[in-house]
Amino acid sequence: MPQETIAIVMEIDKPLTDFFAAIGNDYRISSTHIGVFAALLHYRKAKGFINPIQAFSFEIMKIAKISAPKTYSKCVRDLSDFGYLRYEPSFKKNQASKIYINE
Repeated sequence: MPQETIAIVMEIDKPLTDFFAAIGNDYRISSTHIGVFAALLHYRKAKGFINPIQAFSFEIMKIAKISAPKTYSKCVRDLSDFGYLRYEPSFKKNQASKIYINE
């Protein structure tokens, strides 16, 4: 693989690698939190690596295979409260929430 390709792949994987390094000893993080975080990264990649992500909960829930809005809401709020990302809910049905991935 050319060096440029390797550098791009490493840059894409960096947020997930950093997240796994950070949660190594964090007992508060569950597999659902990991699924939501991974879904957010996948969504971000599909949108062209924008930051912040502007997404509706149902979009991320579908990717993360979560069916309960309360579960999604709790996980994304937890991730924000624990410092893994910044979540700014819109509280409006026709406006997406903003989610900042820590760089």
